[in-house]
Amino acid sequence: MKLVVGVSGGSGIPYALSILRTLQHLNIETHLVVSSGAKRVMGAEGGVRLEELTASATHVHDDRDLAASISSGSFRTDGMVIVPCSAGTLAKVAHGFADNLLARAAHVTLKERRPLVLVLREDPLPRPVLVNMLAVHDAGATVMSASPGFYHAPGSVEELLHFVTVRVLDQFGLEAGGMRRWGETE
Repeated sequence: MKLVVGVSGGSGIPYALSILRTLQHLNIETHLVVSSGAKRVMGAEGGVRLEELTASATHVHDDRDLAASISSGSFRTDGMVIVPCSAGTLAKVAHGFADNLLARAAHVTLKERRPLVLVLREDPLPRPVLVNMLAVHDAGATVMSASPGFYHAPGSVEELLHFVTVRVLDQFGLEAGGMRRWGETE
């Protein structure tokens, strides 16, 4: 299996690291692309460093490289996740504006009818964002919020991150494990 992992300028980059590390553990080939906005957010938030993301990916692509493998539909993948997905990236995907590799890879994922999951972390949601969420949904993407549940009684931030990771990877038919699901006993 081969997945593209995009990281855009929204807050919540620890979710991306959780997903990348889980995919690495599952021996899934990953193609990482990090937007310039995400790099700025990393510096402002502290915490996750770019080196941590790149070390957890199989392949890393420069967001300015519109000739990268993941920019073509002939390069076969099993889908793409953008986590976090900023409102700006959401708008680009919703309207087919592919001015960087992240947006181009998302466009290719949609045109090839592969799963595309956008994990937003921004609140509150103004009307333009809601309209763009509906547009990407209608184009075939799945929109998720980085909103962990609490019924599994998380005891750490890592468990909250893992909850979202499991739910995202469910969209690709991957079993990440390590989380009690609704209705399951321990």
